[in-house]
Amino acid sequence: MISDKLVNELVEQMNYEFYSAHAYMAMAAYCSAENLDGFANFFMVQAEEERFHAMKFYNFINDMGERVTFDGFNAPSNDFESVLDVFEKGLAHEKEVTRRIYNLADIALDEREHATMTFLKWFIEEQVEEEALFDSLIQKLRRIDQDSNAFFMLENELAQRSFTAPE
Repeated sequence: MISDKLVNELVEQMNYEFYSAHAYMAMAAYCSAENLDGFANFFMVQAEEERFHAMKFYNFINDMGERVTFDGFNAPSNDFESVLDVFEKGLAHEKEVTRRIYNLADIALDEREHATMTFLKWFIEEQVEEEALFDSLIQKLRRIDQDSNAFFMLENELAQRSFTAPE
């Protein structure tokens, strides 16, 4: 049986995943305001992924016979200095998500809650990919610096990004 502590932490993470979608939409809005629609698309896709992640938690909690509850959340940051700043804040956010997922995994391991440990394995692998993606884009943006052609090539590449739910 899953403990109340673990259920509460899973519900909190579900709510944080919805907050993450909100934060990425704020990043998309900044990019849109700067007429950088490719970068905006990247963050809109990120938001869609976060909503998908939240629903994975929602379904898992329900499948475990527990009650999902929803909380409100604080407004995300809407102030950014540059596209690089947006991506650096996105990476910091992903690192916080990783820390939170690891905390959940630690609780599940301590409680020998094997179903939750198996469920969280997917998220641990996902976080490796998320942090690597952000880091890669940050490195590209730093290398591009003032090369407007390279900047717009990257923006065009990100405009092609779409979300397909994994099976």
